[in-house]
Amino acid sequence: MTAAIQTPDWAPGTGFPSLTISPLTHLGLIRISGEQSKQFIQGQVTSDVHNQQTNEWLWGAHCDPKGKMLASFRTLFMEQDLLMLMPRSALGVDLPQLQKYAVFNKVELTDASESLAIVGIAGEQATAFIAQHLGEATDPVTQQGDKLIIKDGERFMIILPAAQMGELLALTPEAVYDQSAWQQLEILAGYPNLPAQHANQYVPQMCNLQGVNGISFNKGCYMGQETVARMKYRGGNKRALYIVCGEVNELVTVESQLEIQLEDGSFRRGGNVIEVVQTGNQVLLSAVLPNDTELDAKLRLSGDDASELSLLPLPYSLEDEV
Repeated sequence: MTAAIQTPDWAPGTGFPSLTISPLTHLGLIRISGEQSKQFIQGQVTSDVHNQQTNEWLWGAHCDPKGKMLASFRTLFMEQDLLMLMPRSALGVDLPQLQKYAVFNKVELTDASESLAIVGIAGEQATAFIAQHLGEATDPVTQQGDKLIIKDGERFMIILPAAQMGELLALTPEAVYDQSAWQQLEILAGYPNLPAQHANQYVPQMCNLQGVNGISFNKGCYMGQETVARMKYRGGNKRALYIVCGEVNELVTVESQLEIQLEDGSFRRGGNVIEVVQTGNQVLLSAVLPNDTELDAKLRLSGDDASELSLLPLPYSLEDEV
């Protein structure tokens, strides 16, 4: 039996069902294997992979030499291999850059996005669903046979052989929704899922990597470290990731731009959309804006003067970067 994939019909961020199961085809996986895999990635990314445990996952970023992000991702272990989970579009940018340096190490990098599938499971019934069909998962990362269960609060991602995804979706076909159901929760969590369209534009702090424990300031050298450290210890960061919602009259994409209203009622350029979910005129998105933007600021979509957008509070603190 093949489950039909529904498109969410509720306004983004509201009325979330008690169970959603979503094939996360917009995400991809880089698989890193070899005896120097940890050592190699440790010298490339902002997070402390060397001290990461097999039962935990971490946010991180891979930067160019100037400290601008090529990709943001979660890292986790599958047996002896390291996985980097990121937007599939970003994988196409990041993997070739990593491979340039991998040739100097005993490490192999591959795109595992076709062999491994990713499924998101969320809602108040998610924990019970996981326990019933996949086994108990109390740690941030649990390996059950050939499956990985990633726990993030009360929602989960399952990484499993691609051939098994249909079977998982068929368990509760009425709860199967497309990736936008999951993306709503990612946006509301303030997560920095950087698409390829914005590679080489932002230092990690501009997308709140420090707010989700995605930057270690105690590890050794890595690509772009000087810029990232300077942002923390000398200041200079003027941007941050915000959660935005409201009504629009146009289609919003990751190439859309936002404008911020000034005291005189006019608007000026605000920043870029990072991730977006839209149902009709209702939209929920994350965007990089000036980091002095007040929570009561009024925004609109560039080119859509009748749109009305506002900010939602972040679920974490950025006080160290203000």
